[in-house]
Amino acid sequence: MTSSPFLLEQAGRSAAPPDPSLVRIRDLIYKACGIYLPDNKFYFLNERCSRRLKPLGLRSIREYLDLLSSPKDAESEVRNLLNEITVGETCFFRNPHQLDALRRIILPKIKAAKEKLSFTRLKLWSAGCSTGEEPYTLAMLLLEECSALLKGFTWQIVATDLNDLSLAKAQEGIFDAYALRNTSPLYQQKYFQRRGPHFAVSDELKARVSFSRLNLHDESKLLFMKDNDVIFCANVLIYFDLTSKRRIVGHFFGNLLPGGYFFLGHSESLYGVNDDFHLVHFPGATAYCRPPGPSGGNSR
Repeated sequence: MTSSPFLLEQAGRSAAPPDPSLVRIRDLIYKACGIYLPDNKFYFLNERCSRRLKPLGLRSIREYLDLLSSPKDAESEVRNLLNEITVGETCFFRNPHQLDALRRIILPKIKAAKEKLSFTRLKLWSAGCSTGEEPYTLAMLLLEECSALLKGFTWQIVATDLNDLSLAKAQEGIFDAYALRNTSPLYQQKYFQRRGPHFAVSDELKARVSFSRLNLHDESKLLFMKDNDVIFCANVLIYFDLTSKRRIVGHFFGNLLPGGYFFLGHSESLYGVNDDFHLVHFPGATAYCRPPGPSGGNSR
C-alpha cells in the first residue's frame, strides 16, 4: 500500500452531511484495517463503494452496507472493498537517497556488526509493498553486492501488502516502461526481459522476494514479522489515525533487530508518534534506528 490510495481533493466539493451509510462503512473499514477516512474523503469512499454495486447487483449504498454487515458475506466483501481503496502508485528506485544510504552506509554498518557476532544473515521487509517495485528494487541492490560486500551472507526480502490485486501484480512481475523510468539501462537489461511494450522481472530477481498479504491491524500476525535488519514503510502510516500509528510503529520497533533501520516516505515523520527510535540523517534522506541494547521504553 505504498503511495496515495486516495484521489486529490478538488475545489468546490459539496459540504452536505455525508450519507449515514457511508459513515458506517467508514467505521467498518477502520475496524477491519485501521485506515481512517476523514470527512473530506467521503466523496472518495462513495466512489469506491459505488464501483462494487454493479458486480454485486445492488442498487444503493444502503444495500451495500447491509451486505458488508452480513455475517455470511462481510469478510470477503470487506476485503474486496479494501482492494478498491488501497490502490497506490509507485515505481522502481523511487527514493534514490534512501537507497544510496542503504547501500553505502547502512549495509556496511550492519554487516560489520553481524560479523563480530558470527552472524551472516540479513532480512529486509517492505511493508506496504504495493505492486512490488520497492522490494524488487531492494533485491537488485543486494544482488549487486553479493560478490563483494555481502559475499558469504544470505539474505531475505519479505514484501507485504493489504491489497490482493496489488500483490497479484507484484507476483506476476510484469511492468510498463513508466514504472521503470528511474531504472538504469544496465539494470533494465540485467534484471528484466522485454515483452513487447512491457518488462518482465527475471526469474533470478523474482526468486529473491517473498510476497504475502498482511493487515497491519492484525496484531497476531505482526508478532511473527520478527528479526528484520531494515524495514521500509513508505507513505502507509499517513492513512492511519494517531492511535493506530502508535500501535503499528510499536510493532515495527519490536520487529527490528537492535541496530536496525526503519524508513518512511520522504515527507513522513515519527514526531509525536514514537520516541523509542533514534532519528538518523543521511545525505538527502532520513531514517529511524532502533538503538543497540534495551529499548528506552518511551513510546507514547
